Amino acid sequence: MTTTAIRSKLFDYIRLADDKKLKAIFTILENEISETKNWWEDKALLNDFDKRFNDWESGKDKGFSMNQIKQEIITKK
Repeated sequence: MTTTAIRSKLFDYIRLADDKKLKAIFTILENEISETKNWWEDKALLNDFDKRFNDWESGKDKGFSMNQIKQEIITKK
């Protein structure tokens, strides 16, 4: 089963779960959820964003037009 399929099944299950099951799931995942890092505090990620932006701004990376992005989304569906 793909990660996407698993994510979809879990989303549906959580969306429809009764209160007792929802609380149980949250209890199991609570530590993982609270340990999630804030992306804006991740120096490596911020450095990568800066590099990508600078490459785009300088013309080294052309990026993608909105039409290209829309077409890619349509192709992936």
